[in-house]
Amino acid sequence: MSDHRVAATPDHFRIWYSYCQGSSPVLKRAIDILISNKQRFTAQVLRDLASTYVDCNTSPDTFDSARRLGDVMSKASQFVSAAASSNKAHLRELEEIGAKSEIGLDPLSLIKSLIAEVSRASTRATTLEKSLASTSLELDSIRASLAKAEERSKTDTLTGLPNRRALEDFFRIAQINAMERGVPLSALLIDIDHFKQFNDTYGHNVGDQVLRLVAHALQENVRQEDLAARYGGEELIAILPGADLTTCFARAESIRIAIDKCEIKRRSTGEALSSVTVSIGVGQFRPGEPMTELIERCDRALYLAKRSGRNQTFREDQLTLTRAS
Repeated sequence: MSDHRVAATPDHFRIWYSYCQGSSPVLKRAIDILISNKQRFTAQVLRDLASTYVDCNTSPDTFDSARRLGDVMSKASQFVSAAASSNKAHLRELEEIGAKSEIGLDPLSLIKSLIAEVSRASTRATTLEKSLASTSLELDSIRASLAKAEERSKTDTLTGLPNRRALEDFFRIAQINAMERGVPLSALLIDIDHFKQFNDTYGHNVGDQVLRLVAHALQENVRQEDLAARYGGEELIAILPGADLTTCFARAESIRIAIDKCEIKRRSTGEALSSVTVSIGVGQFRPGEPMTELIERCDRALYLAKRSGRNQTFREDQLTLTRAS
């Protein structure tokens, strides 16, 4: 921390302790890349590292699964203890039978005792096997529950698109790959034109329908390796690994045109409503920067598209041209 002029605060110690400990491989990779690129560890960079790699949100589903897992582990511990005690008792009984055989007791009686002990051991083993099988099924149920909880926690319920959490996870990996491999990474930010007018004129149900329509058009017009997500409100976003500014702009235009061709009707009457258009801002990732800075440039390009009449796509390099003119 001293070498990189990082202030000695509790939050910063948390980041660098995790880095040195190696508990988060992706955090270590991110910091190593920043160091190799001679990036400064500003307060904003450190905040982004903390929120992206160190902090986490735990859902109620996770707490419930943790409780169930604790119960299963407790049962498993009891099974192991019972099995150990049973084995000790079994060995003691066999030793006693062996001792009796050495002093010349009735062989028939010894055989009967041996058969009885083997039968008891077999019964105990069967009981233990059933208990372990039941525990295994419970573990499978917990695993499935956690998988569903993870999926729900990363999905926007209205549009069905990935949410902000999924976006941040995806971008974290994409930015590391972009810096390590030296390939471009771009983003496009979409805002629905006059969205408030849809809500005010036709009601929120129609507004939700518009959001789902735009989300579907976005999802249908990105590549498999891209991520389309809901950013917030009426804003949607797509992250395009391997795409430079020109490629991302072309993709954004195809999305804008596809949405412009969509027709929305009131479900109850079939009445055709106002056409839906979007404005889009496009930006390209700069090595070492946090996601917030890339999105901020996309947002400014988006605002320029709005000011220029809406239903348009603007690139971040047009911001400089506009200021110059």
